[in-house]
Amino acid sequence: MVTTDQPTLRALLRRRDLGLALVPRESDLAEGALDRPLRWVHSSDLADPTPFLSEDLALLTTGTQFDEAVDVDTYVGRLADRGVLGLGFGTDVHRSGIPDELVAACDAHAMPLFAVPYRTPFIAVARAHSEAIAAQAYARRSWALDTQRALALAALRPSGLDATIAELGRRLGVWAGMFDAAGAAVASHPRDQLDADVLDALGARVMEILTRGLEAGQSLTLGENTFMLFTVGRGGHLRGVIALAIDALDPEARSVVTSVIAMAGLAMEQSEQLARSRRRLHSQLLGSLLADDPALARRVLGSLPSAPMVVAVAADAPAGPLTDWWERHRAEHGTAVFLAESEDGVTMCVSADDETLLDEAAARFGIRVGASDPDTYDSFARAHAQALTALRQQSAHGVARYADTVGSSILTALATDEARLVAESRLAPVREHDARTGAELERSLRTWLEHDARAESAAAALGIHRHTLRSRIAQAGALLDVDLSTFPARAELWTILQTARD
Repeated sequence: MVTTDQPTLRALLRRRDLGLALVPRESDLAEGALDRPLRWVHSSDLADPTPFLSEDLALLTTGTQFDEAVDVDTYVGRLADRGVLGLGFGTDVHRSGIPDELVAACDAHAMPLFAVPYRTPFIAVARAHSEAIAAQAYARRSWALDTQRALALAALRPSGLDATIAELGRRLGVWAGMFDAAGAAVASHPRDQLDADVLDALGARVMEILTRGLEAGQSLTLGENTFMLFTVGRGGHLRGVIALAIDALDPEARSVVTSVIAMAGLAMEQSEQLARSRRRLHSQLLGSLLADDPALARRVLGSLPSAPMVVAVAADAPAGPLTDWWERHRAEHGTAVFLAESEDGVTMCVSADDETLLDEAAARFGIRVGASDPDTYDSFARAHAQALTALRQQSAHGVARYADTVGSSILTALATDEARLVAESRLAPVREHDARTGAELERSLRTWLEHDARAESAAAALGIHRHTLRSRIAQAGALLDVDLSTFPARAELWTILQTARD
């Protein structure tokens, strides 16, 4: 970051026209004691001026207060505790030279002590520091205006956003990066300055910020690196984050960053408008694919993922970030993918060879995905229906594959709300009898059918005699008005027990 000398005690001591002289050697002071920002210069001969002082200033005194019963060590200790950065003693005003006890006290409390010659009025020291503050402020404003012009020119380049982020990093003299809504670094300067694990951690934090919808600038420490993060985009529609490897910004630098945020927001908004148009086009192409006719999609897009392909549907998926993530895979690895939005969710079509990327996407965005069996485009509608069937069976985030879903039981697919209502109505006489008598007929029926209607093994599992079990089965059959000695009746009863809610 381009700056002039900071208004510090060291800068004040370097003013030859003032003739200030540091009394202890600098080597006796704490490191950086003369280089902390100096906010102001004040003068006072009060025995205890600390109630009227703020931190980070230099105090000038003629020492008249030391004629009274003032303990010099206590006096200097109070100044140090208040945050005074230096003590200037006006020599040959009230006494010749600087008292030895004052030199010793300043040395004990690591307080920089400097002599102010008789020819230099205290007001001249204060005015010199005020001029330094004004010069610094003017330099910072000039830097900000010059930087704003440079950023505006960078934004006009072909890769405007990349050029703007690079210019921002150069002007601030720090690493600067831009992350998209998927948490990926899309621009940075200097490139390759940060380790991959630091970039990954930053990306994870970006995802958290965007997911929670936080808009304010945030500070983040990763190992030895400190970053400031700024969201890009309007409220409720955040599109990315600008990251700077810096722990603080002065007002001028913050105004520059604010202008970059506005530029990036405008650029990403324009990009989002193009993306929305593209998504509408893909939604229309999805209609032709669902008609098992890939010809139109191939003519418009040029190509589709190679067959055999897998169709997947994601529920409650962030379409924009998900599209950005797939586009990055396309650019980096040549992964072919077709994405489209519909009322069912985000439909994704990939080659069967790239099917594992569905698991990666589900994990990254915390979404539910249903995936079809590999198939050809002539059967796209069937594959899409398989994906929806698998999605309905997925309760947590992750990928449910159709082959695994239908492999569990066809009864799961048939268990609609209407089917459950019918099953519970048919089972009601048995359940009412169990509730009234505690006979456990329903449990006995389940166990009996699970043991292939064998009384011996089922009775053993229930811990009752086989004759008791046969009596319960006969009683249940009478309540249900079915002959449980026949296979059709047993099959129907098994379906009822599997479909009804426990």
